[in-house]
Amino acid sequence: MADRLTLQDPRNQYPKPPFPKQPQPAPGIAAQMDPTPDHGEESYVGSGKLKGRKALVTGGDSGIGRAAAIAYAREGADVAIAYLPSEESDAQAVIALIEAEGRKAVALPGDVMDEAWCRQSVDDAVAGLGGLDILVINAGRQQFRDDVQVLSSDDFDRTMKTNLYALHWIAQAAVPHLPAGASVITTASIQAYDPSAILLDYATTKAGIVAYTKALAKQLIEKGIRANVVAPGPFWTVRSAAGKGHEIRRAEPVRPPRPTRRDRAHLCAAGVAGGQLYHRRGLWCDWRRGYRLNSAALWACLSRLYIMAAG
Repeated sequence: MADRLTLQDPRNQYPKPPFPKQPQPAPGIAAQMDPTPDHGEESYVGSGKLKGRKALVTGGDSGIGRAAAIAYAREGADVAIAYLPSEESDAQAVIALIEAEGRKAVALPGDVMDEAWCRQSVDDAVAGLGGLDILVINAGRQQFRDDVQVLSSDDFDRTMKTNLYALHWIAQAAVPHLPAGASVITTASIQAYDPSAILLDYATTKAGIVAYTKALAKQLIEKGIRANVVAPGPFWTVRSAAGKGHEIRRAEPVRPPRPTRRDRAHLCAAGVAGGQLYHRRGLWCDWRRGYRLNSAALWACLSRLYIMAAG
């Protein structure tokens, strides 16, 4: 991976589509993708912004969660990651990267659709880390249905439980453990504001996450705890292979947006006033209109938000 801080032509800095077709069964394995998504494994350099902090990241095996977990460890935090058991190989790679930074890593395999597991995962993270002061509720489910008539109640229920119910269960279990100064960070999406026709249930949950987080922030600030939400646009992760790759195709970028561009967003979100929404709607418009050079700077800006949110 090229050093993104050196002077270089952004048009040639990263792999460019079209990419080969590479379908995977959901939820997918990041290591099997071509090109492999950049979560910051080689490109992210920390500077001690989160020294001594203790973070739980759901969906921490791939995508935004993986990028945030790697960034947090390199900024000095101990990190617990929650993930589906089928994603064990990706998760172990993240665990190794966290431990390589000399930080404590806690693996939490399970399914966020299970309320009892959600609550137990928080307890296990607290026990394994020795406390908790950053909570990133990021795990999500996305499916593609071309017609409302084929969006079954089971489809809808699974998306709601993964994206919204689990958010509530985990937040509810975590709040008693969070000290003043702690941060709760949720992941919404551009879909909350510019929904795609084939993502009816997913977009609904992302709008719900925005509203839930803003309301939660008003409660938690009374305890000295910040709550913020990050709303990214499309990017290149296993979801692109396990689904139809709809959002990537729709954007048609000169290069695929990378998960590492969100890690700083989660870092940012942990250190600012609560109730804030960090999104890159302007970037989404830039991708569609072809303002390719500006987009690199905008993605870098979004990724810093995750760092701010944690500090």
